[in-house]
Formats: sequence, structure tokens, C-alpha cells
Amino acid sequence: MTTTNSKSGARRRSIATLICGALAAGGLAAAGVTALIPGAASASSHREAPLISGTPQYDNTDVYAFVSPDKPDTTTIVANWIPFEEPAGGPNFYQFAEDAQYDIHIDNNGDAQGEILFRYTFKTHVKNKKTFLYNTGAVESLDDKDLNITQTYDIEMIKLKNQYVESKTKIADDVPVAPSNVGKASMPDYKKLRDQAIHKLTNGSTTFAGQADDPFFLDLRVFDLLYGGNLSEVGNDTLKGYNVNSIALQVPTHMIVESEKQPIVGIWSTTQRENAKGQYKQVSRLGMPLVNEVVNPIKDKDKFNASSPWDDAQFLKNVTEPELPKLIEAIYKIPAPDEPRNDLVDVFLKGVEGLNQPPHVTPAEELRLNTSIAPAKSPKRLGVLDGDNAGFPNGRRLTDDVIDASLQVVEGELLGAKNDLGDAVDKNDKKFESYFPYVALPTEGSRGPLAKGTTGTNDVRSQLGDALQPAGTSGGTDTMLIAGSAAAGAAGFLLITAGVVWWRRNMGNRAY
Repeated sequence: MTTTNSKSGARRRSIATLICGALAAGGLAAAGVTALIPGAASASSHREAPLISGTPQYDNTDVYAFVSPDKPDTTTIVANWIPFEEPAGGPNFYQFAEDAQYDIHIDNNGDAQGEILFRYTFKTHVKNKKTFLYNTGAVESLDDKDLNITQTYDIEMIKLKNQYVESKTKIADDVPVAPSNVGKASMPDYKKLRDQAIHKLTNGSTTFAGQADDPFFLDLRVFDLLYGGNLSEVGNDTLKGYNVNSIALQVPTHMIVESEKQPIVGIWSTTQRENAKGQYKQVSRLGMPLVNEVVNPIKDKDKFNASSPWDDAQFLKNVTEPELPKLIEAIYKIPAPDEPRNDLVDVFLKGVEGLNQPPHVTPAEELRLNTSIAPAKSPKRLGVLDGDNAGFPNGRRLTDDVIDASLQVVEGELLGAKNDLGDAVDKNDKKFESYFPYVALPTEGSRGPLAKGTTGTNDVRSQLGDALQPAGTSGGTDTMLIAGSAAAGAAGFLLITAGVVWWRRNMGNRAY
């Protein structure tokens, strides 16, 4: 954010904040540039199109790609789904869809087509269908009997040429997913569970799937008529406290690049959903951040989500003649750069020449990464704009402030209109990890102070878990549960006890 005290400076600062918010919400900055991409949700895409907003399990939110800071001979890709996960959203917590293919695409020659595809598919497992609970006791490990609902996944590595499959290889089978973080009573050591979900593959790759803190940081209130026209409430991280379902894949870089001489890759993610005919149709797509929400008009949003990079020319006008700078000019009197915006095309559709633009590139919306550039020892949040060539738009690190960087570019930074626009949200609310999968731990479902007169001890958890195990043991379970609650001396637990006893006596033997 600019620190000038002039009236014009204050106006620019307000607008900057507004624009950044718009970018975050709709992919404004990057969106202005990447809107050219066809239909999927672009990186940082939360509820970006009418159809996908009603099916969050299939909705991409962000894509990140960077040279691994602790393993520079590898590349890490993080792709997120299910926006705005309320941590306390039980009893049906957040799962990957079983009728979906979650794909990570690699274009390693700049032709706007994928040459390598990593496909994740998921299965759900339920131990006891006669309880409403996600977990029936304190969960100590991913194979704990008290973790009632679990998921596993397979990974296929598919090699293509001109969109025809050349080979398919299953590189992972029945890998466990890290569960939703129910709370400290249910999962007293959630980090242990997350670490158990990190799985090494035989080809030298490492994979993770599970819940994580949403790493995208920004102020989303741009949709209130561009912050109400006065930006009086900017600077709040709208996504603070929300989680996402994350897929992270760390691969030896030599596996995904075309050659040592051509180390630049384009990356995007998609979701295919199975229809009534058993066919899979693409319903979401995401590459560069902030594209489909703000750059594409409503008439193009669903189309974009169903389209592919090689067809992005149909959305080119949304990038060369972006709507956002015009809105900013109308409200905040900041002149919009002259059109056509070829600067946006060069940066967001081709890659920066001499940095991350592959030879003979076909313009398309992809997150482009030059894997030969070493990780920065001290990353700068504005990436390339601040002289840090290891950051956005050369790939995207978790710490990159894509809202501020994109906003400044959209408002003409590369055309000589120097500015310090931003949304006043410069970092994530949670600290990222220094090792794979790098994303921060998710916020737990039960949080806040304990009720008056209670403690944080675990004295009743084992009894609750024993009471809810599948029937077939002795008839003393009800007595044990009541005894446990009496020992605990908590009125709330007595209510739970009574409900469980009634349910077991009246409903437990019914067929479903």
C-alpha cells in the first residue's frame, strides 16, 4: 500500500485496496490478465461461476507451483478445492467427491496442451453406519478405530501427445487422506495425523491429500460495490479461519520438464465429474490466480470452466479489454490504461520473456514456472515486481501476494504507471510450513474458550468411543457410558449419554 499523505495518494491507496480485493474475490489483477483462459476457476477462484458455486466438492480454489525450497531438485504443486470450509461444519465434514477426477496438468513445451497428467480419485470408507458421528472417540492415528469416516485415493500418471493417451501408470494405491480437523478433543494431535498422510512414492515423488488452512490471503469485500466506493473497511483477511481440501504433489523436476534446455512448465488443475451416463465432464479449471471471478463476464464463466487452454483465444477480449480498470476509473478517478492491454497478454498468457516464457509459446492461461531458477533465500511477497524472480508470476509460492502484484500490473505498472496498490492484507493468518506439504494446518472445528467450570481433560472420551462401537459385545455398554458421564460430572455429557442410550435401545437394531 502506498504511504503518501496527499489526497490523490489516499485515493489511489483506497482504490488499490479495492482492486486487490476484487482480484482476490474474482481474480481481478491476475484475472484481468488470465481471464483469457477458458472456463475453469482460475487460481484463487472461490465461487467464481454460477454452476460450480452450487457444487463446492468440485470447485478448484487455487493452484500453486514452485521449486521446493528445501529440495531444489524437485517441484511442488499444490491444488485446492472446496472453498470456505467452515471448520465446525459437522457432522458431515469435508470430503473429496467419489464421482470426480481431480487432475493436475503439465504443459512442458508451451503448446497449450498437457503432456503429463496426474489424476487423483477418491474412495470413502465408513466403519459404523449406525452413528451420526464422524469420529467415535479420540483419534490417535489414521487407522484408529475411532476415526469412523475415512478416505483413500489412487494416483494415475498419464502421458499424452496432442491430447491422445500414450501411457497410463498407477503410481499410488489406497493412500490415506488426512481427515477434517474436528477439534482438540477428537484429534488432540492433529499434526501427527497430517504427517501420517504424507506418502512417498516409488518414483521419488511425495504426495499429500487432506484438509489445510486456506492459504489464499486477501480482502474479499470488493463485491460490495467495490468496497462501497470509499474503502473504509479494507485490510481484513476474508479467508481467515476457513479451510480447504488440498492436494500436494512434490515431483523430481526431471520427470516433468521437456529437457534441461527447456525447463519451463505450464500448470493448471481441473475437475471432471461423472454424469448419469458414466461419462466424465470437466466442470472446473484453474491456473493463474483471479481469472474467472473478475475478468470473465457472467456469460463466459461456465464456459470457461468447461474449456481448455488450447481454446483460450475465445476469451482474449476479456483480457485485452478488461472491465476492472474501467470500474476503478469510474469510481476512484484513477485513469485506466489504454487498450488493447497487450502487456497483460504477455505476462499472464505467454509468460515473461527471458524469465518464464517457453519458446514458440501458444498464448493460454496457465501458471508458468521456470524450474531452473533457484528458490529465493528471502522471498519477497511481490515476487518479480520486487526483483524476486523465483516468485509470482514465475509460478506461485504460498507467500506470494498475488492480489497486490496483479492489481499493480492491471493498473499499468508495466506501462510506466508506477503504483503501490494493494488490499492491505500482506500475509496469511497462519504460518506456512518449511517442508512438504508446506500448507498450514487447518483450523479446528471446536475452538474458543472452555465453558465455565470445565477442564480440557480427556476423562470421558474413551467411554464415548466404547459406547458407539458396533453392537455385538456385551449389554453393559450403556452402563459404562452412564458411569463415565457421572464420573465426568458434566451436564452436557449427561445429555449426550441419555441420547445415545435412547438411540441404542430404540433405533440401534433397525435396518437401514
